[in-house]
Amino acid sequence: MATLLIVEDDIDTNEAICEYLQEAGHNTISAFDGDEAITLFSEHKIDLVVLDIMLPTVTGLAVLNSIRKTSQVPILMLTALEDEYTQVTSFDGLADDYMTKPFSMVILGKRIAALLRRSSPAEKMDVWTCGNLTVNFSGYSAHDASGELDVTAKELDLLRLLVEHQGLVLSRTQILDAVWGDDSYVLDRLVDTYIKNLRKKLHLDCIKTVKGIGYKLEARL
Repeated sequence: MATLLIVEDDIDTNEAICEYLQEAGHNTISAFDGDEAITLFSEHKIDLVVLDIMLPTVTGLAVLNSIRKTSQVPILMLTALEDEYTQVTSFDGLADDYMTKPFSMVILGKRIAALLRRSSPAEKMDVWTCGNLTVNFSGYSAHDASGELDVTAKELDLLRLLVEHQGLVLSRTQILDAVWGDDSYVLDRLVDTYIKNLRKKLHLDCIKTVKGIGYKLEARL
């Protein structure tokens, strides 16, 4: 059971989200403007934040930036804005996921469950299978029905990151930070090349492009 902060200024929407998530076994705390959200976050141990962007007093993006100064708690942005700039800005601010209104309450619940699952401490995955493909991340090897596949260590580091965050969108910046770390000279378009190589070498059509943002390994819900 997790404690979720629901930041949504529309009372009916806020109550509907809270009711659904409470039925799923979670505790919920409601905030109806940006200032209240920042205050409540500092006063409670929050496991995940559902954060609207269009808020009174302080915008959702400002709330996101405030939370990220002290916490890496999972944050799902919830908004009526569908423009690419707003989505990119959200992910650049280290949001973990993004949904636009109107939305399915069931899918919202699934995404929250996935975020909570992936934010929990867990051992790194050593072996991953997909169809007839088997990848050994510890041994940096991969094979399918045809035999051993030619894949580099860095390509497998990238694949492991996608697998461990299955179903979540990762921006190029997040991928670079996680896989290349302090190699600041690496350009974000290099990620595109590595994704292309993974798709070609391992025949992975489950790696999806999210236009203007990054990539995700498609979850099997």
